[in-house]
Amino acid sequence: MTAQFFPPQARYGIVALFIVQALARSSGSALPFREECISNVSSPSAISIPHTPALQSAASTTSLLVANTPTSAFRDRVPIIPQFRPVHVDVGGAHLDFGDVFDVPRLEAALDARILEWRQVKDVASETLEDLGCWDIQNKTWEAERLYLEAPVDLNLDLSYTLAPKWIQSTSDDGGGDPNMLMWPLASLVRFNQRATLPPPTLSPAHRTALPPDEHLFCCNTLYFGISALEAATDVSPAWRAVGQHLHFTPKIQDIAASYTRRTLGVTMDQPIPPYIAVHARRGDFQIWCNIRYYTPVDQCFAPLAAFIRRVEEVRAAILARTDVSVERVIVTSDEQDPGWWDSVAALGWLRPDHSATVDMHGPWYPMFIDAVIHAGAAGFVGTDTSTVSILARRRVESRGGVTEMVKWGKPGADDH
Repeated sequence: MTAQFFPPQARYGIVALFIVQALARSSGSALPFREECISNVSSPSAISIPHTPALQSAASTTSLLVANTPTSAFRDRVPIIPQFRPVHVDVGGAHLDFGDVFDVPRLEAALDARILEWRQVKDVASETLEDLGCWDIQNKTWEAERLYLEAPVDLNLDLSYTLAPKWIQSTSDDGGGDPNMLMWPLASLVRFNQRATLPPPTLSPAHRTALPPDEHLFCCNTLYFGISALEAATDVSPAWRAVGQHLHFTPKIQDIAASYTRRTLGVTMDQPIPPYIAVHARRGDFQIWCNIRYYTPVDQCFAPLAAFIRRVEEVRAAILARTDVSVERVIVTSDEQDPGWWDSVAALGWLRPDHSATVDMHGPWYPMFIDAVIHAGAAGFVGTDTSTVSILARRRVESRGGVTEMVKWGKPGADDH
């Protein structure tokens, strides 16, 4: 059987994203795939049917793991999508299955392909500790903290990692620079025939075994940086065009978000949601870039509220010209914690979703999911330049025929035009 790589167009370290996010198929329909996945794993003695190892995800994005199967639209490879793990975001340590966020059956239908999740491949309730050799990708990035390189404890995997060659990286500078990977070099690891040149695998934590990367089940510790930097922002984005545009939130999440949208806009639950403009002002964690990229004091680095006001007016005018509809309502989402900033937002008559009880009612991931759906449902969107949350929101709004603008930042007058 010729094992070919899952097409690079379908790699989306961005998904996550962020936030673009069904229940999985029945266990009966998944059973043959479980058997096939484990049939040629390098350490079958460590596997008990129907359990088979797969991989973890990083942050609010997804790392795809590929298992060799005879039937797939993806050239002999079936993607295994792991859980969301709070590596890049702070949601209190909670893990979440991908299919609880994204409508996986709808994605399968759109791609005409089989897609698996962890829970369909390995019984997470199993106490079997399984050995697997994987590629160490994250050691090449600036987020290479040891905690993030380990498989989640609840998956019962004892992983041995082999450091990936440095030429998969966008830059040869392992100590900094661009942490993103080059897709085709990264893809070549699936059928890598120069293993004699590799460093020895690390010893797994529990069994102290040193396993080379498995050839049947390709895995790596993260694909968060598995594509070019801000790839989704490009006009011709393979990740968006091939996969991202087909990702839809589950009906459950859409319903929850719709109720928040109605409450924010002050309409009853039986009324249709009126058109609105959504704003995403990313500030908080961008402070670090003010220091290390723009070398600008924070108070001069972030775009002033006046820049968002100007962009909102431009979006409003474009919607009016295009549809003859005047959209007055504006919903603002942001990670800004300064009450004074929010007071200025409220003084404009702009609205803010109330997430004071969201975590207790729905869980720690849901403020992000709800905000993402609110963004996606807007008639117009104003985002923050280089923010992946804003980039995906812009994509979603534009795919529905909406109008979008992005506010630049980094220095005084960055968004002047």
